[in-house]
Amino acid sequence: MTGKTHITGGIAASLAFAQITNYDPVILLCAGTIGALLPDICHGGSKMGRSFPVLSKIINTLFGHRTFTHSLLFLLLAGVLLNALSVNEAASAGLLVGMASHLILDMATKNGIKLFFPLRVTVRFPVTATTGGLSEYAVFAVLSVLAVYYGYSAFSIYF
Repeated sequence: MTGKTHITGGIAASLAFAQITNYDPVILLCAGTIGALLPDICHGGSKMGRSFPVLSKIINTLFGHRTFTHSLLFLLLAGVLLNALSVNEAASAGLLVGMASHLILDMATKNGIKLFFPLRVTVRFPVTATTGGLSEYAVFAVLSVLAVYYGYSAFSIYF
């Protein structure tokens, strides 16, 4: 999936999560957007990879693309680290929800992900989308509608 689809997925997921928690939806939204981009730090051409090129190169050299940073292990370690650093609970939750949305979206691509890294098993859905193709645009459109729906619900208290 492309960056814009991951961003939209992170927005939709974090706003949906806001519906079942008492966390501030603004914090969830901001953190979820960042979290949705974070797993692609392993790819030098991604938004995160271009923002942190040295770190991206190191991670890619050590693990490759769609392995460690696209795994449940990475999600678990991120949660432990965020908890150890006493990061705001809403920010931590938003980051993790955004990261999870990224993994789910990449499981919907032909290449899949190494969800159970360090095991070399590739996980993907039976029906996949082509990155940048018409099917991804359909996913993007659905996520956009969901983001608006959940955004309206999350922020309706302000109107």
